[in-house]
Amino acid sequence: MLIKESREVSSSEITPKQVYLNRRKFMTGLGALAAGKAVRDLFNPGAAAFAGARLNFVKSSLSTQGEEATSLKSITTYNNFYEFGTEKSDPARYASGLKTSAWKVSIEGLVKKPRSVTVDEIVGMHPSLEERVYRMRCVEGWSMVIPWIGIPLNSLIRAVEPASKARFVAFETLYDPKQMPGQKRSVLEWPYVEGLRLDEAMHPLTILAVGLYGEALPNQDGAPMRLVVPWKYGFKSIKSIVKIRFVDTPPPTTWSISAPGEYGFYSNVNPEVDHPRWSQKTERRIGEFFKRKTLMFNGYDDQVAGLYFGMDLRKNF
Repeated sequence: MLIKESREVSSSEITPKQVYLNRRKFMTGLGALAAGKAVRDLFNPGAAAFAGARLNFVKSSLSTQGEEATSLKSITTYNNFYEFGTEKSDPARYASGLKTSAWKVSIEGLVKKPRSVTVDEIVGMHPSLEERVYRMRCVEGWSMVIPWIGIPLNSLIRAVEPASKARFVAFETLYDPKQMPGQKRSVLEWPYVEGLRLDEAMHPLTILAVGLYGEALPNQDGAPMRLVVPWKYGFKSIKSIVKIRFVDTPPPTTWSISAPGEYGFYSNVNPEVDHPRWSQKTERRIGEFFKRKTLMFNGYDDQVAGLYFGMDLRKNF
């Protein structure tokens, strides 16, 4: 019997082509695919992660224009997701066991309508899923262009009706060391937490992503739902969210706790503010050899600069 090695297996061989055109049923589709995915993982764990149901979506006019999307292979095999390990290849290798069916997200804090909801119910808070092609910039100096599928975060915010005192939105990742082996190590304080100002969370560019490249989000990219804030460094886009809490003061954030002198609350892409250990003036787009200049707010200056009018962005880094 011939068993192909990982490098010989095409995406068409590892991705089931069952089509679930109804976006309201995509989580059910994930459960139905789980058994076949587990069998594939035995032979090809590194490539296992893109086995999602097809999603029905519309293309958003808010997408970045004129840039080629990063390859599916790079997006799904070169990741920071410390819950599964600190190496870029660890998430694709170890995330396949994460169980995302029947996932619940708790909406808490200063809201008039707190609730516990499924990802499917969150998706239903917006008229349709949208494809948003966004630049994503990592603080380490590499970048990608990713065709996310999701909904604006402001749809959820409006549905739960924040109280007048709410000024910030806090997010929390699943804590389960049995499923997320990286959490057995004390490289960070667990669970992973992040936060945005309420006006940042309400901005039309801020989305909750549930897919990419037209299919449900792979585990190593933050399944079943993650935050995407394209004008901020990638670590602000918290993955595998289980809790969203509305608060009146700036919430703690994992990297600010870990290294407050290196990672601030705002974490806006700013080529004029260097990381203490490296410059942020240039970046290397995955798939390209030469570096390119890093753009202010990751190139979304026209859309988001007004959020920070009058602020010292060197102090508020």
